[in-house]
Amino acid sequence: MLDDPFKYGLLAALAIALLVAAFTDLKSRRIANWLNAGIALGAPLFWIATGMDLWPDVAAQLGVALATFAVLSVLFALKAMGGGDVKLLTALALWIAPLNFLKLVVMMALIGGVLTLGFGGYYVIKRQRDKIAIPYGVAIAAAGLWTIFTFYQPAAAMAGAVQ
Repeated sequence: MLDDPFKYGLLAALAIALLVAAFTDLKSRRIANWLNAGIALGAPLFWIATGMDLWPDVAAQLGVALATFAVLSVLFALKAMGGGDVKLLTALALWIAPLNFLKLVVMMALIGGVLTLGFGGYYVIKRQRDKIAIPYGVAIAAAGLWTIFTFYQPAAAMAGAVQ
């Protein structure tokens, strides 16, 4: 599936962008719009590099991204999720195949739960319950990295890992 160095270069760029998103969210509780836009704008290059057909492949990617944005916009309106997190996960939905994206969301929820327990516990111990802020971009980025390394790893490396 992924046998072209250009494809791996794009995935490496995505991985770096996810690391930057996690770091900046952890540091300042913000994910820059330029970073989310860069991730989203890189997706069509990945579609072309992987030979995706407009129908149904690209249409499915766009549909999943649109559904993700719609659901997360409701969470944003309820102040349950930050705007940068909404944009980051929506941009990531443009890259990841729909079934793998579902796995990413499950992994994100698991990582986010652990993150919430950790940060929540920290704020409770520090007696700052009113200041609880969870950098959920870290969970999104970690799940994205897990997805990249689990489902988009080179076949040669996978063969070596099995032996």
